[in-house]
Parts: sequence; structure tokens; C-alpha cells
Amino acid sequence: MAEENFIDYVKICCRSGAGGAGSAHFHRSKINPLGGPDGGNGGRGGHIILRGSTNTWTLLALKYRKHVIAKDGVNGSDNNSTGADGDDIILDVPLGTVAKDAETGEIEFEITKEGEQRILTPGGRGGMGNSFFKSSTNQTPRFAQPGESGLEEWKILELKVLADVGLVGFPNAGKSTLLAAVSAAKPKIANYPFTTLTPNLGIVQYRDFQSFVMADIPGIIENAHLGKGLGHRFLKHIERNAILLFMVPCDSDDIKNEYDILLKEVFLFNPDLLDKPRLLVITKADIMDDELKNMLLSELPKEIQPTFISAVTGFGITELKDKIWSMLQRD
Repeated sequence: MAEENFIDYVKICCRSGAGGAGSAHFHRSKINPLGGPDGGNGGRGGHIILRGSTNTWTLLALKYRKHVIAKDGVNGSDNNSTGADGDDIILDVPLGTVAKDAETGEIEFEITKEGEQRILTPGGRGGMGNSFFKSSTNQTPRFAQPGESGLEEWKILELKVLADVGLVGFPNAGKSTLLAAVSAAKPKIANYPFTTLTPNLGIVQYRDFQSFVMADIPGIIENAHLGKGLGHRFLKHIERNAILLFMVPCDSDDIKNEYDILLKEVFLFNPDLLDKPRLLVITKADIMDDELKNMLLSELPKEIQPTFISAVTGFGITELKDKIWSMLQRD
């Protein structure tokens, strides 16, 4: 997926339809020139609805559609005829899309299932016709309700990538290289920081025709939880991952410190994220010998058991897949 086509944030103005007015009509005919009230109800205004779709991976379709306008309901008419409802506007969005109120920032709901539909902006209710108000004490009501106005409000839609495994690390930790090595994904790879600016998804084939989804999250830097380096835009994507795979290159100046910084940034962004299963992976292990590996293991706390891999040579990749699959089955 081209980076310019991956849109994970849009702000749109939603205008739902107004409800149709009720009718204040009285039945008239040659047989019954003084008939009772028979005004029908107005139709409901059109809703603006979000619908989850596994065929949609980005909010690109809404990037240039700043105004979404639903149709008004039709007025009621005689003979107790109810007006037609206004046509709803249904917007297909990727799974993991979060709807927020643009003014308050309050999260309203999240779309997580295929075909799930949630009303983003409800249409106005139709007005009741005069026949609705007929009673034993008021046989000839001469009034009806107007339709309820539609709503016009700004909404924010944010996409949190859904994946089984999220790759977390500083820029140039080898995340894109790993994703390219274990899947058919073709992320941009280069020897400079911030090569990846948008998440990339890849399907990793496992034994017996089984598979899992891996997400390459753009690189995190220190103080990302404060928004530094587009930190919030990047960190939000790991909230929807089942397993967090922390990646640190073996040529880092201080592997333990780098791992601790990554943990801290994730914790300060959302403490609940550290409740997720996680792995520490040391990348570029093809340039390490056994002596260096043992030296590194002695420096790390005993509860941390890293996996050494080289996405270039394939070293440790099968072992890593086995660990991930085992953790996914426990989860």
C-alpha cells in the first residue's frame, strides 16, 4: 500500500436529514364530508452510518469528502400515509476505526467487526400527524408536529490498525526488513531513520497453512507519548495488536536502555498496553558471535529472554514464528 494512500485520520462534517412534517389533514368525501383527522406522520431524516468492511484498509475515500449530507424525510400526507424516510448515508470504514466528537475529543464508538453498523449522526424524527393526537376529549385536532431538525456536527475518524503482532522499535530497528522477509508485504526499506511513515501489514504464513497478521508500526522515539515525532499518530496503532514485538538492533549502544525507553513510551501512552504479551527481538544477529550473545544475555535481566534473528540471512526466523504462534494460541 502506497504511503500516500494510507490515511488513518480524517475530520468530516456530517449533516443528517431533517424529519418530515406531520400532516394536519381531515378526511373529505361525498359520503363523508366531515370526516375525522387522517393526517399521516412525517418520515425520519436520513442517518449517517459507519459500516465495518474487511475490504477497506484506509480512510482514503473520506479524505476529500469533507461534507457528508443525508436526505430529509418526506412529509406525511392524507389517508394516514406516513412519509418516506430520508435515504441513509452508509460509509464503509476499515475495522479498527474509532469515531470521536471533534469538539470534545470524546470517543463515541469503535468499529471492530465485519458488517457492524453504528449511527454516526442520527437523522431527525418525523413529526406526528393530527390523527395521532385524536382522543376522546379532542376528536378533531387541527395541528400536527413539525419534523425534527437534522444535526450538523464535525466528527473525527481515526484508524487503529488491527493485527496479531505489532512491531515496536526505534527508527532503523529492522522492522520493515523483518516484515518483508516473513510476508509478501513490500514496505519501503532504506538505511536512514523514519523510512516507514505509515503502518504496513503483512500476512505471515505458518505451518499447516496457518497464518497471522503482522504490522510494521512507524518508528518510535523518546517522548513519543508527548506527541514528539508524530508519536500519538504512531503509538495508537499498537492498541489493536494482540502481541507486541519489541525490536532492538544488536549494534545499539545500550540494548537494555533502548528496550526500557520503548517500554516507558508505551506505558506512558497507555499503561494497559503493557498487559499485552510481548517479546524482545535482537535484530541483525548475523554480525554477532556466540561470545557477544552471551555477554549481552548477562547484561539483561533474567526475566527477559530475547530472540536473536537476522531477517537478511533468515537466522532465528523459524524460532521467532514458533514463539509468536505459541503466544497467539495462549491468548
